[in-house]
Amino acid sequence: MIVIADTSAINYLILIGEAQLLSELYGGVVIPPAVRRELLALNSPEPVRKWASDPPDWIRFVSPGSEALARTDESLDAGEWEAIALALDLHAHLLLIDDARGRRESSRHNLEFTGTLGVLLAASQKGLLNLDDAICRLRQTSFFLSDKLLRRILRRG
Repeated sequence: MIVIADTSAINYLILIGEAQLLSELYGGVVIPPAVRRELLALNSPEPVRKWASDPPDWIRFVSPGSEALARTDESLDAGEWEAIALALDLHAHLLLIDDARGRRESSRHNLEFTGTLGVLLAASQKGLLNLDDAICRLRQTSFFLSDKLLRRILRRG
């Protein structure tokens, strides 16, 4: 299974101590260079920078190899754009992306995607974590989670 990740899901999973879920659920994750740069950026939280400077062996770094995706939406940041382009290049099974604009662009290209909450929900359904506890930790970060979305996720979990 080929899974490509944008910055957000990895960032928040690191911050709540659950990054290993990506390995447990998917075996590994592919990250484009722009995502790695974003994870290593000085404005990233220290635990995220530390993780990205010495990533686990189930992370692979791959550059998009073609112009598979014309940059038609200038509102996408470099990480989102490269993640979508790489998902197209590698015919990924899943793209991990939280940003609404990135999700819309992914939909335009018929890419399967999920985000941080989708990863947590999948892990909960496989008995890998307590969803309520994980969401409580997630709410202590800067992750935006509306009450409406929270209710919907908890009903599914």
